[in-house]
Amino acid sequence: MNPNLHRSGKRFLNLLARNSDLLMNAYLSGSVDEDNKDNKQVKDLLASHAIWRPAVDEDLQLGLALRKLLEEALSDEHNQQVDANIGSRLASLRTKAEHYREAVHEGDLASADAYLQDLSLVTYDLNQSLKQSVRVLWSRINNEFGYVASLKAKIRENELAQQQLNELLQSLELLNFETLSKIAGDLRELRRLLCSNLHQVVVDVSQELAVVQTKLISLLGRFRQLRGRSRLLKGFTLYCEQHPDFHPSDPSGQLQVPSLFKQAAPLLKSASVNLYNPEHEQQLLGIVAKIHVQRVNGTQIQEQEENFTSLEQAELYEIHDSGISADVERYLNEIIDSAQDLSALDFFEREQLKWRAEDWLYQVIGGYNALSDEGKQFFALEAIEEAHPEFSGNKYIRDLRLWLR
Repeated sequence: MNPNLHRSGKRFLNLLARNSDLLMNAYLSGSVDEDNKDNKQVKDLLASHAIWRPAVDEDLQLGLALRKLLEEALSDEHNQQVDANIGSRLASLRTKAEHYREAVHEGDLASADAYLQDLSLVTYDLNQSLKQSVRVLWSRINNEFGYVASLKAKIRENELAQQQLNELLQSLELLNFETLSKIAGDLRELRRLLCSNLHQVVVDVSQELAVVQTKLISLLGRFRQLRGRSRLLKGFTLYCEQHPDFHPSDPSGQLQVPSLFKQAAPLLKSASVNLYNPEHEQQLLGIVAKIHVQRVNGTQIQEQEENFTSLEQAELYEIHDSGISADVERYLNEIIDSAQDLSALDFFEREQLKWRAEDWLYQVIGGYNALSDEGKQFFALEAIEEAHPEFSGNKYIRDLRLWLR
């Protein structure tokens, strides 16, 4: 620990504590009120860079570092900004990582510990900056940019937030973890800082930014809708001021009634019969009495009964085979007799069968599947497929080849 640095830091914090009223007034008003102030206090603050004067004729203002510290500590939405510039931090990260690698390889443990501490501070600062940017955007969305009053200002702030979000996403693309992994190498501490902690923060921030972007676009659409309605109302008010004798016409007398006026419920509800209302009983009986019953002739019923076949008589009917099953049996018997493989289409063309080729192939497949498990063990069936000429990825069966196992 450097004792001189410790004493200087303690002296600086005490100086800020003694002049807290002056510094907070400068933060709120934008400049330091030099009237009735001790010149020694102002000189001490100037010497410590807590305040500064932009020009000779300008008022004293807070230093940038102190202003950013107060903005983050007070969560001041009006002054907080999204820090999208991570390029300098990334360059510093790579440089300090190289310093640490060099010190470790040379065996300089004291320098390695110092570089590792600096590297940890830069990494944590980058992580904190990314998380702080997301918190600032969420705060603006939740308050609907309440630190500005007009809709135009809200729209401009929303567009600015979207621009900052896009810049932040572009900055995140600079983080190439393959390069960082090569820099870390086999050093455990470097891999923990650069590849584990930083990668997890970047993943979480990227997911949050995707949700934030959706919310900002939705909020911008609502702002623009409200702006359009306010413009319409202002235009109508201005028109009424310029035309004081204006009276809107009766919308019911127009040929095309605007949908704005079609909000009334229908006067007549849908009709339905209430069978439980005793007052309507006589009317309902009269309606039922007027219904004509359609009587069916007895001979028609008899003919329908004769044409009806019961399930008990279904076994008397047989399905007449057209002969294609017998041809399939001859095809199988020839394969057994010759003990050689035979194509289904070759047998079909040689025998000059009267069936369609497609029906023949279907029947051969059905005949093979109709065999018992024991019978299927004696035959082997192969489908010869061909790709469709027009539809890629589709195939159809062109032929079948059957042989004894």
